[in-house]
Amino acid sequence: MSGKGFQMIVDCAYYRDGRRQQEGTVPLEEAAARCGPDGFVWLGLFEPGVEELDQVRKAFKLHDLAVEDAQTFHLRPKVDVYEGDVRLVILRTARYDDEAEQVEFGEISIFVAPGFVITVRQGIAGELRAARQRLEQRPELLAAGTTSVLWAVLDQVVDGYAPVIAGLEDDIDEIEATVFSATAAPAERIYSLRREATGFYRAVHPLVGVIAAIERTAAAEVQPYLRDVQDTLVLVNDEVAAQRDLLSTVLEANMAVLSVEQARISIRQNTTIEQLTILATIFLPLTFVTGFFGQNFGWLIGHITTFTAFLVYGIGGLVVPLVLLLWWLRRRRAGTDTGAAAADYPPPRPVPRQPTGPDGAQIRARLKR
Repeated sequence: MSGKGFQMIVDCAYYRDGRRQQEGTVPLEEAAARCGPDGFVWLGLFEPGVEELDQVRKAFKLHDLAVEDAQTFHLRPKVDVYEGDVRLVILRTARYDDEAEQVEFGEISIFVAPGFVITVRQGIAGELRAARQRLEQRPELLAAGTTSVLWAVLDQVVDGYAPVIAGLEDDIDEIEATVFSATAAPAERIYSLRREATGFYRAVHPLVGVIAAIERTAAAEVQPYLRDVQDTLVLVNDEVAAQRDLLSTVLEANMAVLSVEQARISIRQNTTIEQLTILATIFLPLTFVTGFFGQNFGWLIGHITTFTAFLVYGIGGLVVPLVLLLWWLRRRRAGTDTGAAAADYPPPRPVPRQPTGPDGAQIRARLKR
């Protein structure tokens, strides 16, 4: 294999009787030749190219469709069985970006056979070096065969879901506090978080069935460890499902807050229009009176010659319509206040958030045990 091909090999080791047989990376051809009933090979690849995967396919006699699946991204985890007792397990890794408020996904394709395990990492994915080192410290599990490697990878991937749950939970709590403080939150942000929670749910929920299928065919020594991973994954699945439902509720509450804000704006506009209408109503008769008396009729000019006549005809002509208008407005306002008092009631208080499942703190506590 060329030097270029070795760049995509993270590690390649041969295990027998629960022990790594040599330090360093085993060459690809030698690793393929060592596959047998006495031990197994664990080959780790990171973002290999098409030609590199084709060399791996030929060396380990993998199915064409299985290799094609390892080159593409999937929305959901799955497990497929191919000839030669080879299983392909697809996992989705996740990492939460707090600044962008997005869940970044990666993928791990695992070829599992009695004589070898090939892990292919694509995109954002946690390194498996820690999983390899952890498993090498447990020779009793390594001696159980290739399913022990599958457990180590699954355990690390599921452990990586806890920070995602915590990141989503913090942002949801922030939005929830904003909405239930009677302040509208940006609807785009809520939609974005719900989309991220839905994508994370698609990565987590199908994995429950995948682990259950793996557990049925795993070695007896590994089954308790797989059940432990399954229990943790169920907690994660319940929490992300609860987060999706909560985001739907928060979105509905935010729409209600927006409706209240729009109603308040409409009320303020109506109040302003009402005040302008009152002013226009006041000046309408005054304008008529002043316009009438401002005309140069001979009778007006001949009779309004004294200050008393000016008070009677001029000022009196302004005061009388103002008094009548004031009486009419007070009578109308009294009827309006009576109807408004009947409809005046306090707004309902928000319903306290009820726990719908295990929260992120419980999941993180379980993962740290």
